[in-house]
Amino acid sequence: MRIARFDDDRIGVVIDDNIVDVTHAVDEDAQAWPPVTMNRVIRDFDAVRPLLERAASEGARRPLAEVTLLTPVPWPNKVIAYPVNYHDHGREMQAGYRADVQGFFLKPPSSLSGAGEPVMLPVVPGREVHHESELAIIIGAGGRDIPRQNWRLHVFGYACLLDMVVRGREERVFRKAYDTFCPVGPWITTADEVGDPTSLDMRLWVGDELRQHANTRDLVLDIPGMVAMASAVMTLHPGDVIATGTPAGVGPVTDGDTIRIRIERVGEMSVNVVQGTSGRTEVFARPYDPPIIKQQ
Repeated sequence: MRIARFDDDRIGVVIDDNIVDVTHAVDEDAQAWPPVTMNRVIRDFDAVRPLLERAASEGARRPLAEVTLLTPVPWPNKVIAYPVNYHDHGREMQAGYRADVQGFFLKPPSSLSGAGEPVMLPVVPGREVHHESELAIIIGAGGRDIPRQNWRLHVFGYACLLDMVVRGREERVFRKAYDTFCPVGPWITTADEVGDPTSLDMRLWVGDELRQHANTRDLVLDIPGMVAMASAVMTLHPGDVIATGTPAGVGPVTDGDTIRIRIERVGEMSVNVVQGTSGRTEVFARPYDPPIIKQQ
């Protein structure tokens, strides 16, 4: 099943190139605050799934092109991100560490946006904002100290994710925390539909230029390891998002660009890049020195 969030916090099931509004099937107030309808759908999915399937089969279909796709889980307890989790990206950025010995960092949920929303570039003169293509793992059943062999019991599904960053040497979270710097979507594809996620092909284009191409088989810390490591430190909750890390090929985006990411059996989303008017800070007032020069 492909489950999306769209327009005014509606829940939909995606069928081919259409979407069916199934919000009424989960008996939720679409305008409730905080917006945790999807968290509850994920938590109660075994009970809710038959209701969603019935509503999807009986409801009116709307073309996806007519709706605005939002980030599927707007209020996760946390977004967990693994840095330098592909060897080729570590080499290009001259990083001497890898995710298996470095651990993770957290992105704020306020950085989340969806496939129908643009990436808003902050005002950071002299700095580049780079794209990073990643697989998003959406946690289903929560838990702590999850053994590697049990990871599948705790994964609800997968999505495409862009980890946007102001390139530099300042604190990583600070450079990655801007609003719209974590597009996730275009929907959640449930784990049963994706099947084995350990060999998924992933590509990213800026305009017509292919920038990144990798496969999840090349992850340094694999998906079972990411679930186990995160849960060793903190309790995972339904709707939590794990970003698996980016491969080589990261690069700058500018106003007017379109970023397109496609992950095999998961989905494809395109987001526009727009120059915003906010985000100026003294932290980025100076160029980073010495400059970061990507290696081949």
